[in-house]
Amino acid sequence: MIALSKEIQEAVQKSEDNPIRLIDPETNVEYVVLPAEKFEEMRNGVYYDDGPVTEEERRTLLIQAGLRAGWDDPEMDIYNDLDPRR
Repeated sequence: MIALSKEIQEAVQKSEDNPIRLIDPETNVEYVVLPAEKFEEMRNGVYYDDGPVTEEERRTLLIQAGLRAGWDDPEMDIYNDLDPRR
C-alpha cells in the first residue's frame, strides 16, 4: 500500500469524503481518490449495477433515445400515416 503525501492528505481532509481528482503531469492521465468504503459500495452495486438490463430498463432507454433523436417532434407524425400496420 502507498502512503499519501502531505499535499494529498490535506486535499482528502478538505474533501469531506468526496472523490478527489488527481492528474499525472507526465501522462495527463486523470485519477480519482475516494474513501475505500465508497469504492466498495460502488464495486458491490450500491451505485453501479453491471447486471443484465431488465426489460423495463431497456424500454426506458429506448424511449429516452427516441426522444433525444427527435421522435416526439410533431413533424415526425407523418411517419404514423405511413405505418403499414394501420
